[in-house]
Amino acid sequence: MSALPPIHLCVVQPAGYVHSLGFLDQARQFRFQFRRHGARVTMAKNRLTHGAVNFVFGAHLGFDAAQTSRHACIFVNLEQLGDGGAEVSADYLRLLSSSAVVDYDAHNLRGYGRTTDDVPLVPFLYAPYLTPAEPFVLEDRPIDLLFFGSMNPRRAAWIDRIEALGVNVSVFDSALYGPERDHHIAQAKAVLNVHFYESSRFEQARVSHCLSLGTPVISERTERTDPHAAFEDSVLWINSDAELEQFFSQDFNTPAYFEAMRGALDRFRSADAVEAYADLLAFAVGFHRQQHEGMSPKPWRPERINLGSGKAYQSGWLNLDVAEHTHPDLLLDLSVPLTLPLSALSATVGPVFLKEGSVLHIEANNVLEHVPQLTTLMGNCLRLLATGGELRIEVPIEGSPTAWQDPTHVRAFNANSWIYYTDWFWYLGWFEHRFEMGDSTYLDMSVQPCPREQAAFMRVTLRKVETTDRERTTARTFQPELRLPEDEVLPQEMYAPAKTPTVDPTDFRPAVVGLFG
Repeated sequence: MSALPPIHLCVVQPAGYVHSLGFLDQARQFRFQFRRHGARVTMAKNRLTHGAVNFVFGAHLGFDAAQTSRHACIFVNLEQLGDGGAEVSADYLRLLSSSAVVDYDAHNLRGYGRTTDDVPLVPFLYAPYLTPAEPFVLEDRPIDLLFFGSMNPRRAAWIDRIEALGVNVSVFDSALYGPERDHHIAQAKAVLNVHFYESSRFEQARVSHCLSLGTPVISERTERTDPHAAFEDSVLWINSDAELEQFFSQDFNTPAYFEAMRGALDRFRSADAVEAYADLLAFAVGFHRQQHEGMSPKPWRPERINLGSGKAYQSGWLNLDVAEHTHPDLLLDLSVPLTLPLSALSATVGPVFLKEGSVLHIEANNVLEHVPQLTTLMGNCLRLLATGGELRIEVPIEGSPTAWQDPTHVRAFNANSWIYYTDWFWYLGWFEHRFEMGDSTYLDMSVQPCPREQAAFMRVTLRKVETTDRERTTARTFQPELRLPEDEVLPQEMYAPAKTPTVDPTDFRPAVVGLFG
């Protein structure tokens, strides 16, 4: 295999969407398998890495396809697609049909018009890093049967039928993922797996994770269920209604059940996906080389800037922050004087070039209340924006519970907070441009539009506009600067005094010499 490029695993997570944490299990298996082959692997939420091969998990939740022109991206499809499967957006299907993709199930490929000739398939199998050093003995585990995952009528009906037979099915009362969820899986005598969709695509990632943790899985199996061969004798299958009633009323939690499950877990530990990931890594090497040969070496000139990072990070925007722990694209403080144009190198987006009047949108979501030198920040935003560009702001409103709640807050806002940036711009030293007020909305604690008396936040759009002749005259009147042209004097306009004739002393003759002969 050629020299390996860096590998980056990107988990797409819309702001506050907890269920994106469900992709961590698959991303961990990718990381483990790639590291087995000597690859250097990083992982992050929403952030891509410039120069790496980016494997993107959860792009169906929203992905700016323009990023593929600056990053080598391979999309990991984990959705059940096709007849009876998940409903996804047309944008996501277009992304899969036109991009490099890796899938876990060949049945998905028909949903986006691809074949196994151009889409690598990788299974989720045994993950040794999950196996506890000292697992709970199956018979002694406190949870009889655990179900986790999204609930729908189909799954709820299975649980009701099982509990009607006297078996207690434990269900989480809130979303749990990662080690917090795994702690409970390891205490269960078994995990129940029921198909969510009528497509009955086998939930390979979930089941492999549980088996790797040393917990048996009891799974529904329909005529459409087509599991990987490794699961055939590692999962206890329920094929019909009659089998469900018989198993949970007679066989579950018996000595024979525990003995059979120990054997199933032992067999699964021999299911190694190393060769499939070797093939995928070879595919990634070739893809990386091809992509980077076709990419422009010119720096990115972003048209959208997001002030803030951390949970507010916006994929496809240039994300700025002053705190390194928020993992911004650039550490840049707009509340101090800014020299433009600016060239910088970012680990996430590569070379960046910013100049005056080049940005169309700037987002400042709950940022301005933290900024000590707000007028400097607003001035830098005005310089960066193109005429007609918008600064979109969300801030806590004065007098609400959201104002001053954070120890880093230095101000609160009201309806008059924008006058200096719009009507009284000349106080700030602005002359040729100012902001005009666009939309303005009050928001409640749920960030929904509301009347002023119920407001916790306000959302404002300020638009950059050119000042009028009258406004510039007002500014010239009240600002200390005269703001006059320099009236440059051209070389040919320089003053040169007239030349005075010179006299040679030896040529002197008295004017009246003729009078004396």
